[in-house]
Amino acid sequence: MRDITTSKEKLLKKIRKALLEKRDNPYPNLEDMPHYPPNDEMLEVLFAEEFTAVSGQFVFCEDELQFIEILLNLAEQHKWHKIYCWEPALQDIFTRYDFPYFETDKDFDQAEVGFTLCEALIARNGSILLSNAGMAGRRLSIYPPVHIVLAYTSQLVLDLKDGFKLLKTKYGNQLPSMITTVTGPSRTADIEKTLVLGAHGPKELFVFLLDG
Repeated sequence: MRDITTSKEKLLKKIRKALLEKRDNPYPNLEDMPHYPPNDEMLEVLFAEEFTAVSGQFVFCEDELQFIEILLNLAEQHKWHKIYCWEPALQDIFTRYDFPYFETDKDFDQAEVGFTLCEALIARNGSILLSNAGMAGRRLSIYPPVHIVLAYTSQLVLDLKDGFKLLKTKYGNQLPSMITTVTGPSRTADIEKTLVLGAHGPKELFVFLLDG
């Protein structure tokens, strides 16, 4: 009798059989294998180099006072008037130094700057690890044309897997529903292969790194 089983059915049969058979992981140490050459640079330096290489703007601050002074100069230079900040820890800093900001989403459609914290900074590729666990949620890092992040040196890690370890330590099994990485301002080259910043989100991205 001729076998009328299709190629698709044969493939699915092999997959079902493989799923039923328990096998040891053939590469148990895959994540520990070196994918990159050893790195001898300080994480701050490596992150700054990679972040600025993708059009990010990096500022290192020794303390909160220097952070506020630089921020005031930037706001004056760029004529920012509608700076939105919903994170209590950030609001405490702004309140201490009488820095003006919007603490609600009133007139949010006119927002010029969204100011947030982050979960970690990934030095290897200059990325920012964000989640929606804080009061900033999902909107504040996406809608305004300028996104500013305040991070601390203690949040610097080498690779993405190290960032996820921080998340696991912080949240346990209650991970945020949205976890993402941002590498430079929003961009696209879909139209005539011309790079355009600010295509699907902020066109300017700043990271203030505070020592601590």
